[in-house]
Amino acid sequence: MEEYFFLDNIATADVAIESRGDTLEELFSASATATFEVMADTREIQLEIKKVLHLENSEIDGLLFDWLAEIIYLKDSECMLFGKYVINVTKNRNYQLDAEIFGEEINQTRHDLRCDVKAITFHLFEVYKKNGKWISRFILDL
Repeated sequence: MEEYFFLDNIATADVAIESRGDTLEELFSASATATFEVMADTREIQLEIKKVLHLENSEIDGLLFDWLAEIIYLKDSECMLFGKYVINVTKNRNYQLDAEIFGEEINQTRHDLRCDVKAITFHLFEVYKKNGKWISRFILDL
């Protein structure tokens, strides 16, 4: 089961998040959902446009960092919000992520926009497995 929590006592000017999943796919999806939930009500995002992503990194924490950086970049470069993620993470020589992400262009009159996420940061960034569950903690720069 994927889930996420906002950690109000970790960062005051930025947003700290802990996300969890039984699988790496759930962890990556929960992390992406939490990131976009900071920016807008993700339940209101229409899944009209599909983007396909492929990322690769030698470390799982690096892959999660790259994933969040990429979807934030797509938000900025293509003025989009995303609300659904179909993700597959594999490991051969490196960790690889193949994903289909679904969303729509930002519509300021229809979307309940909250605040803009500028970037993912390395500050207190971590990914680990505990009691069979994948957990990540990260801070978003607003």
